[in-house]
Amino acid sequence: MSDEKVQFGDRVVDRDEKQKLVGGVFSSVARRYDLMNDLMSGGMHRLWKDRFVACVQPRPGEKILDMAGGTGDIAFRMARKGAHVTVSDINPDMLAVGMERAETLDDLPLAWQVENAEKLTFEDNSFDAYTIAFGIRNVTDIPTALREAHRVLKRGGRFFCLEFSTSEWPGFGKAYEVYSENVIPKVGKAVADDEESYQYLVESIRRFPRMHEFEAMIADAGFVQTSHRPILGGLVAIHSGWKI
Repeated sequence: MSDEKVQFGDRVVDRDEKQKLVGGVFSSVARRYDLMNDLMSGGMHRLWKDRFVACVQPRPGEKILDMAGGTGDIAFRMARKGAHVTVSDINPDMLAVGMERAETLDDLPLAWQVENAEKLTFEDNSFDAYTIAFGIRNVTDIPTALREAHRVLKRGGRFFCLEFSTSEWPGFGKAYEVYSENVIPKVGKAVADDEESYQYLVESIRRFPRMHEFEAMIADAGFVQTSHRPILGGLVAIHSGWKI
């Protein structure tokens, strides 16, 4: 594939077109995003997010960038621990949902900002931690986004990513693939009246690098002590690294 062409799910599109297409997907699903997560995962995404935040160990007063923070699920959990969280997303519709949800909560130390993960506007060495949950696979240029994460972290800062991968449990990975291909788009059509967007989400999960491959990409961006922690055999994984 040429440098001008990238994958949008199973489609090959121009590099500049992918960002617009992904934006359209998330603008379409923003209002039903959390409901669909519940339906697609049987509610397990909430447990995965709890485990993810427990790994991050947010501390009172520290500054965390939650990239692709969308509807605020991760940010709310970390802000309740006293961390000052900047919730960023390239999609203003997703951020709007999160800001609306935040109005119903106690006053939390949150800021909201439209940002492109590949071209962050923050200064070098700005944050104690960088988190991204179920967002990195939608970035057009993942290595560039990882380098940007490294840049904006302080020395000693930590990187955490929660993302789908491929389960290595015999039989389970294949069963989930069959389920996702045949059920999730139909549920998307029934609940969100949007089969096409959920077909893309399924394809983007299938095409995301295996756990070891993605960990190597994190290391290539400059992080050290990288690791991945599989959940359900690697259906989901928590990736981490440190900036020194």
